[in-house]
Formats: sequence, structure tokens, C-alpha cells
Amino acid sequence: MAEAQPGQVEQSSVRAPIFTFRDQVRDFARPNLFQVEIYAPPVLQDSVGPQSGAVAGSVAEVAENTSGGSQLNASEASAFGTFLVKAANIPSSVVGVVEVPYRGRQLKLAGDRQFEPWTITVLNDQSFKFRSFFESWSTNIQALQQNFQNANTMAEYQAMAKVRQMDRKGKIIRTYKFEGIWPSNISSIGLDWGTTDTPEEYTVEFQVQYWTYDNDVNTGNAG
Repeated sequence: MAEAQPGQVEQSSVRAPIFTFRDQVRDFARPNLFQVEIYAPPVLQDSVGPQSGAVAGSVAEVAENTSGGSQLNASEASAFGTFLVKAANIPSSVVGVVEVPYRGRQLKLAGDRQFEPWTITVLNDQSFKFRSFFESWSTNIQALQQNFQNANTMAEYQAMAKVRQMDRKGKIIRTYKFEGIWPSNISSIGLDWGTTDTPEEYTVEFQVQYWTYDNDVNTGNAG
């Protein structure tokens, strides 16, 4: 097969009709087709019991202890994380830059990989059960009244989360897995007599040790 000449591909793309574009792309990922799953850290799993599932498995215990509410069963709890996280993000990929000066120019070399914080937006349920989970997680890391923590080690307060991107048929097309996460900032909730017809929401910012994705060549299938 003859090798493509410079500019040949660009020219063919410029002249391609709309249906060629359609058939090449097939479809686009949609930002509203996603699912978030957050797992409870060991420091909270110990109080919940043998469950090692998603975050909402811990919501039940936290809610019972903090607000006297009825305990959620496992299926109801799992739904909390799936349905109440209204917004999240696919993580950015950042590699630092090492600049080496040379005769008035900068030679730019690849540095170390950096993992930025991960933020989710959560709808606040009327019983505050999901927020109570995050607050309990946070206070186990750093108490409110005194400068101490309940977790014995760093591993005890760090957990895992997954973001799954789905296609329009509901099939999972990509999974990102966040390792070693912990909540560093649970945002305030604004209250206002003039606000109507809108649910309360808040954000939770997590620190992340690293993330992987399915089919990652360095880790195998991370889904």
C-alpha cells in the first residue's frame, strides 16, 4: 500500500461528506450517562459490619447513630451513591514538566505524574443520611473538638471510588477507579428563604493517591 503523503489525510478529511464523518465517529459519549460508586473506608466498615460494598452500605449505620433514622438495607443504601451523586468528573491526566536551561532556551522533560483532587456534587436527602456518612468519615480522620483521629493508620481512612461512563444502551464503556481517596472538603449548604423549587446540594472534594482505568496497559483491567 502506498504511503500517505504529507497533507493527503488532511485533504481527504476536508472533502469528506457529512455521512463519512457520521460513519467514522458512530456516536459520542454523553456527560449525563454515568454512575459513581464510593466504597467505605475500613474505619467505617468496622462500625457497619462485614459489608465491604459501596458507600451507602455505611450510610445506614451512620444515619442510625447520628440522626436516629431507620436503618437502610443493602439495596437501598447502594442506591444512595448511585442516585444522589448528580455530578462528577473524569480525572485529568497531568505529568509535571522539568525545564533544563540551555543557552537561552528551555529543554522540557517529562517529570512526575500528579493526581489532582476529585470532586463530586451530591443532592442532599431529607434525612441527611448521605451527608452524615461523609461527615462521619471526616471526623474519623480529624475530630471536631480535639486534634486527634480515630483511624489507627492512614490506610484505615482511605477508600476507593469508581466512575463508570455508559453509552446510550446502558453499557459500561469506560471505568475509572480512584485509589486511596479521603474527603478533604465537604462544602457548606446555603439556606435562603427566597429559594424555592430546588433541592439542596453540596460538593465533596477528595484527595486521591492515584487513579487507573479499564484496559490500562500498566495495570490490566481496572474495572
